[in-house]
Amino acid sequence: MIKNDLFLRALKGETVQRPPVWMMRQAGRYLPEFIALRDKYDFFTRCQTPELAAEITVQPIRRIAPDAAILFSDILVIPQAMGIEVEMKPNFGPYLPNPIRTIQDVEKVIVPDVHETLGYVFDAIKLTKEMLNDEVPLIGFAGSPWTIMCYAVEGKGSKSFDMAKGFCFQHPEAAHVLLQKITDTTILYLKEKVKAGVNAVQIFDSWGGMLSPVDYQEFSWKYINQIIEALADDAPVIVFGKGCWFALGEMGKSRASALGVDWTCSPRNARYLSGGNITLQGNFDPSRLLSPIPVIKKMVHEMIDEFGKDKYIVNLGHGILPNIPVDHAKAFIDAVKEYNQ
Repeated sequence: MIKNDLFLRALKGETVQRPPVWMMRQAGRYLPEFIALRDKYDFFTRCQTPELAAEITVQPIRRIAPDAAILFSDILVIPQAMGIEVEMKPNFGPYLPNPIRTIQDVEKVIVPDVHETLGYVFDAIKLTKEMLNDEVPLIGFAGSPWTIMCYAVEGKGSKSFDMAKGFCFQHPEAAHVLLQKITDTTILYLKEKVKAGVNAVQIFDSWGGMLSPVDYQEFSWKYINQIIEALADDAPVIVFGKGCWFALGEMGKSRASALGVDWTCSPRNARYLSGGNITLQGNFDPSRLLSPIPVIKKMVHEMIDEFGKDKYIVNLGHGILPNIPVDHAKAFIDAVKEYNQ
């Protein structure tokens, strides 16, 4: 049994004393102990070495004590496993030297044996669970098929992912074949993560907001929903679509246990748009963690008041920034723990 099960109870919609809190990217770049490992080992070495991934995952639990841990990994381990080369360049970000541009490229992409290609992730989960000793739940994650496809086609990060969108609109059949292969791989991957011990999974649709509402349904949501349907009986599924407020209504009708919201959508609108019954997660602007600590605490309490303490998980509206002081990150967590209605 998990000793602190607030997060899991909120995912079930149960009444709680206070909402749970964790932060996207909490296992990472704002922590000095993470930076020490980053300076010693390159990015994918950290992802692919279970001992390192587990250590990085538990660092924030020791330091700032959120109510859930999220496994240190990356969404781009999936395309790597599918035979698409991915590099992580310092001061640049992801780089895919052979981007997918034709139907022939799509045909070469495989749906792999996830045990062979991603076994290191499942080993990291087992090790992390041992280190956590059932103190808090562990979250596993994957990128949405659309978000993964954005990188696979573009070859790197982008402000608009015009090439990825263009590929969908010029070659819709090829795009759907690729999206389905990514979806199939993601389902196999997440099911194994649950078997290895994660207590919940989150799907990050980081670039969903690049699509119009109509195109979102065709090229992103229908694939996310396949993943939800495949996983819902195994573990709670959280869907976070950045900039996807327009899809909250559709998402709210799905079997997802919770929906992530970014800071551009007010708590009131998020409740209204999602139908008012589903657990919501979010939506503090990560840059706001640069505010003075008393301001952070006041804003967190106001945010909880607006969302309501039940069917709510306190989080940021996107990942924590590298320049956030650790005591400000801790103040965010502590503010939730100090919340009294």
